[in-house]
Amino acid sequence: MPSPGSSPVTSIKFPHLAQEIVTIFSVTEFSIREKCHDWVQIAIGESMKTLSGILSINEEEVRPFVGQRLDVFLAAVLQRSRTHAQTLLKQGLVHLQPAAAKAESSYRLRPGDTVTVHPGMVLPVQAGLSGEAIPLDIIYEDDALLALNKQPGLVVHPAAGHWSGTLVNALVHHCGSQLAGRGGAERLGIVHRLDKDTSGLMLIAKTDEVHERLAQTFARREVKKIYRALCWGVFRRASGECRGAIGRHPVHRKKMAVPKDPQRGRIAWTDYRVLQQGKQGAEVECVLHTGRTHQIRVHLSHLGHPIWGDTLYGRHAPVNGVYPARQMLHAARIEITHPLTGKPLCLEAPLPDDYAASRAILLEQPHSQERGTNAP
Repeated sequence: MPSPGSSPVTSIKFPHLAQEIVTIFSVTEFSIREKCHDWVQIAIGESMKTLSGILSINEEEVRPFVGQRLDVFLAAVLQRSRTHAQTLLKQGLVHLQPAAAKAESSYRLRPGDTVTVHPGMVLPVQAGLSGEAIPLDIIYEDDALLALNKQPGLVVHPAAGHWSGTLVNALVHHCGSQLAGRGGAERLGIVHRLDKDTSGLMLIAKTDEVHERLAQTFARREVKKIYRALCWGVFRRASGECRGAIGRHPVHRKKMAVPKDPQRGRIAWTDYRVLQQGKQGAEVECVLHTGRTHQIRVHLSHLGHPIWGDTLYGRHAPVNGVYPARQMLHAARIEITHPLTGKPLCLEAPLPDDYAASRAILLEQPHSQERGTNAP
């Protein structure tokens, strides 16, 4: 246990460096997922198969995930598939403390647990990921990276239930072998993700060097990410912020929530600005200062203005008899420094047709009365 006021750290042991202990990323600087992501990149090496480092996740870092299945937790923090996490567990390479706890997929994390991942496993990689001629709306491309406007309904990478027809399949068809492999064979080129039903900008790395630099840029929060969303209700203020921590919902395990106890979540910060206010809803612009799972969806719902079409955090309610087929959320703009040239990149993704049509319906009658919350 770290002493009071100290910053717990993750230590990695490299046998080929004469047992030197290399310490990276204090918890106060980066999130556990970002630390584990960088550990995976270092420990796996070029082959993306052999883990050669030891990763210890202490009880302070585990606490926000209490109640979560161990395989789901490992897949999330290591940014690998759930199958890979289960393989780690089956091979006996994951250890829990207290020792009485059994490290198996269905085990649910408890207060006081620590998790250690040991070296020596060979990750099973799906052979021959095939390219598919799925249309891509490419906004920018050079030899280092590409930026695309992901269409709604497209899953980002292969996983259980979606082994084909994903963005990665489309990227393999478009780029061939020119995709970064540091994220694993199932996540070629992927630096960050969007939900299946969220549209908009994504950055894709073509080389491992670019992937590493982009990942560090995201981890240091040096990327400006701006979203557009259609929300229920009339906002009291034209702009504001939500700094509520985000953690796993205590009952609905597929949902995230803003817990009453901030210690049960991770720091999250979203700014919002009302672009247009209608009688039943509004269009808002959101700026992400952190990148938590479902962050905008959770924060807007917490403020009483769930995104229209978001059945997980809102209601499946119509406007003028119309139900949107998805949550009306679009990643509209990214501002970032080019990982190789150092020049600023400002990228924008046009609004998809379904978003524009839904906006016209929701904002058909502009609101002119005194502002007050009115979420259904």
